[in-house]
Amino acid sequence: MDLDQQFLDQVIKALVDHPNDIQINRTVDEMGVLLTLTVHPDDMGKIIGRDGNIAKALRTLLRVVGMKHNARVNLKINEPVGGKRVQGERSLDDVVGDLGA
Repeated sequence: MDLDQQFLDQVIKALVDHPNDIQINRTVDEMGVLLTLTVHPDDMGKIIGRDGNIAKALRTLLRVVGMKHNARVNLKINEPVGGKRVQGERSLDDVVGDLGA
């Protein structure tokens, strides 16, 4: 497991209630490193945070980790199928789009 993936794994395990359900997929292409995170549906709010602030902070920290190793690291958070979003709440794609990620 690479350092950026280990870092994300440790941080996410500290935030969630279901650490055994964490899945991190790492892919590398010409654009850099993409870490795709999947967590238990009940933990999505803890990962995204109010107005996406936790997700934004995670992306910032991963970029810093990547800079240390001369790589661009991006984070994608998979929204679970059948999530518990209440009608009128914003989707994960809306929040991420607003963050400019």
